[in-house]
Amino acid sequence: MALKLRLARAGSKKRPYYHIVVADVRSPRDGRFIERVGAWNPMLPKDGEAKRVTLDEERVKHWLGVGAQPTDRVMRFLDEAGIAKREARNNPNKAKPGKKAQERLEEQRMKEEEAAEAAKAAEEEAKAAAEAPAEEAPAEAPAEEETKEAAAE
Repeated sequence: MALKLRLARAGSKKRPYYHIVVADVRSPRDGRFIERVGAWNPMLPKDGEAKRVTLDEERVKHWLGVGAQPTDRVMRFLDEAGIAKREARNNPNKAKPGKKAQERLEEQRMKEEEAAEAAKAAEEEAKAAAEAPAEEAPAEAPAEEETKEAAAE
């Protein structure tokens, strides 16, 4: 018979309270269990003096020795209590954005590159215009002469 150390929900609606129980893997979550070995009240503050997690360490060690496997959440509690060592999990793919989000990021990056290139080109044109010698106004001089001639007539 395969055994699990797992949570069984108790408490009312929107006020959860969990019993840590030893149960057969085939029995339902809140159904038949073999022994209750602790409790977890998630409504209590994590850093408060109140007992958020209570464990009967002697019985937990007994059931682990018999071969009961704790669920991930119960294993976290056992690790905190120093009863069992929980291996850290690592799923680097979970943190990556989805396909659509990656496409949007790529489009945004391309737009930023185009804007940077356009700004760079505008700077170069401004530098070239500033370095080029300013044209004299010989075209205006004949216009002034024409106005003088027109005034003289």
